[in-house]
Amino acid sequence: MAISAIVGINWGDEGKGRMVDLLTDDYDVVVRYQGGGNAGHTVINEHGKFALHLLPSGVFRKGVVNILGNGVALDAENLWNEIQGVVDQGVPITPENLKISDRCSLLLPWHRELDGLEEARLKDKKYGSTRQGIAPFYSDKYQKKTVLAGELFYPEQLRAHIEDLLEWKNLTITRVYGAEPTKIDDLMAWLADFGEKIKPFICDTGAFLRKADKEGKSILFEAQLGALRDLDFGIVPYTTSSNAIAAYAPVGSGLTGAKIENVVGVVKAYSTCVGEGPFTCEMFGPEAEKLREAGGEYGAKTGRPRRVGPVDIVATRYGVECQAATAIALTKLDVLSYMDKIPVCSHYLLNGKQIDEFPFPAALPLAEPVIEYLDGWGTDVSKARKWEDLPENAQKYVLYIEEQIGCPIKYVSVGPERDSIIIR
Repeated sequence: MAISAIVGINWGDEGKGRMVDLLTDDYDVVVRYQGGGNAGHTVINEHGKFALHLLPSGVFRKGVVNILGNGVALDAENLWNEIQGVVDQGVPITPENLKISDRCSLLLPWHRELDGLEEARLKDKKYGSTRQGIAPFYSDKYQKKTVLAGELFYPEQLRAHIEDLLEWKNLTITRVYGAEPTKIDDLMAWLADFGEKIKPFICDTGAFLRKADKEGKSILFEAQLGALRDLDFGIVPYTTSSNAIAAYAPVGSGLTGAKIENVVGVVKAYSTCVGEGPFTCEMFGPEAEKLREAGGEYGAKTGRPRRVGPVDIVATRYGVECQAATAIALTKLDVLSYMDKIPVCSHYLLNGKQIDEFPFPAALPLAEPVIEYLDGWGTDVSKARKWEDLPENAQKYVLYIEEQIGCPIKYVSVGPERDSIIIR
């Protein structure tokens, strides 16, 4: 039996989906434990190319049970559309291989509306939300003003609950933002449509996980985003609204007694960032555009061009510590093959002093990168499958990062395909 987690070390978009897709061959159960449909995991395998937003990345493996835990923001409409897209490409999704916690809270249409209204109000001070309703949803959850997925099985109580919430919610929609109120009939119609479609997948997943654990099944927790977007430990306020760190997995999954043995932290061979906020190592101009094009750095959910930069040792070391990572998967090493000299953000300068500790959020905009350069390897490495296949300078680059962040790099990805991997 093994209980493990795959998590992001940086700003998200590190390549977690491809790592879950790879490693699920060794697991019986895969659990998403937080977040919603506001970010994407890109997976390429024998079935095609997929951008998953809510579905766990284990859905492509036969015999693997995939679970959306109670910590997930469950948007029934987006989930159903995602299920249909995967099914249309020949991948079966049934209540046998996908289970939704009855304690998931439903992300409702008004959450998406409020997200857009608030970003519009903030104007040039916006947080960079994807407008998928995540922040309003989690705000409501902690105010105990959400609907649990299990309530779909109790229609009379559900309508009464919705009516109570609607009276409260419309005060904000109409008086704060001056928008049109949400109507009960529209909301009930939405629930009758998409709520009914996902009902067959809803069950007591906590009981399922406890039974699986007792039977010695191997369980993999899958996180969304990365440590620097964690609500408590990330770059506040430019974070997501949930806890992306591995320590939250037992709570958000429903397997509250889980003891995580292995934490695989995913790090990109260079840095990317979607959204607003300080990004110390950011590159600009033609140099940035060339890296963005080489890596195909556009958001899986939004299509927005990602901000790019060299690998950030200071931020990555901090992410490793936050996640308590036991091993690292370094992705997209192949993208850097075009560079003669590879930049690395080795330290920060803050108030004229060189530092190696990641700054407090309020100080981060004042930090400047210290850039060093390593020799490139000048040849395509996408066909490498063994450590010995990598050019010497590519090996040196990996070993440099490993030494600086203090965590062994076990996996080196040299392409998006499932088998484009080196295991050390």
